[in-house]
Amino acid sequence: MLDDSENDVIEQVASLRSRLRYATQEPVRWQGLLRRVSIARAIRASNSIEGLDVSADDAVAAWEREEPLDPVSEAWEAVKCYRSAMTYVLALSDDPHFRYSADLLRSLHFIMLEYDLRKNPGRWRPGPIYVRDERKDEIVYEAPDEWDVPTLIEELVASLNADDDGGADLVKASLAHLNLVMIHPFSDGNGRMARCLQSLALTRSGVLAPAFSSIEEYLGRNTDEYYAILAGVGGGAWLPSRDTRPWIRFCLKAHYHQATTLLRRTREFQRLWGALEEIAAEKRLQDRAVIALADAALGYRVRNSTYRNAADISMELASKDLRSLSEAGLLEPRGERKGRHYVASDRILAIRKKTREPKTLEDPFESTSIRQR
Repeated sequence: MLDDSENDVIEQVASLRSRLRYATQEPVRWQGLLRRVSIARAIRASNSIEGLDVSADDAVAAWEREEPLDPVSEAWEAVKCYRSAMTYVLALSDDPHFRYSADLLRSLHFIMLEYDLRKNPGRWRPGPIYVRDERKDEIVYEAPDEWDVPTLIEELVASLNADDDGGADLVKASLAHLNLVMIHPFSDGNGRMARCLQSLALTRSGVLAPAFSSIEEYLGRNTDEYYAILAGVGGGAWLPSRDTRPWIRFCLKAHYHQATTLLRRTREFQRLWGALEEIAAEKRLQDRAVIALADAALGYRVRNSTYRNAADISMELASKDLRSLSEAGLLEPRGERKGRHYVASDRILAIRKKTREPKTLEDPFESTSIRQR
């Protein structure tokens, strides 16, 4: 049973999501940029939690199905597979015949872990499993017996397929995440699978466009708190009667902060895009060149392949545009041949700095208690 403060935060999140839905449904050109950045950040964050780190550029490259700028590594393979799993999640967001099932979870796991067959992708773990805190060199959680996994997963699936009253989607998704982590049904990738399942449950709610539903970026920025909450709620072993309230409150705060962050970005991207359009007009550049300028302003390395895919133009036109941007002093070339890319000039970086807003995030539960007093 949720208390008044939790219901109040759910209402605040619903209000933020409503505003975000309106902002992201407007037919504006910077919308694609926001969507791509949001998905790439979610993919990068979920893998970074597991120590599988790639650059921001390569997270975008993975989403765009391009080759990485940095050397290929296990982290790159993991991010590519996670991209495929999330692509499937997004495709399922409005499937009228959708139902959760154990086979769906196993399939998502196979897609996510197929880069390493030693990790039993798509199969329940064959034996016991323990979660170890490497920093303390101690076991912090013992998962339920492997023979109990199929039954526990069926119970989880049944709870996900059950109808709920409106407004419960945030809680339902957070509990799906928690239960999958605690069951720990796979040999590896349980955290990534739990976060992916939570994103799936959120996209199925239909409140926001799928690209903006995930809280994985927030979890990646707050990994220590995330692990601490999971450890506290878990209690060291499979104890399903333990209080889940700290976890639910953590997830509600994550939704509040993520929605607030995305709303701030919609305002920043709108101002940034407008300023870059003025520069493009001043330099008599093609309107589409703003796409490359916006990527560079956000700190990404702009490649011919990335730009031409985003602008939907040929390789030759992309090369011509990028040369024009360089000659105009707006982009600076780096590297040679295959490694050729462009970065923002000082003028573009100054515009990005000018269009930023302060990052102020309050605890929604503290503001709730103030209002209630």
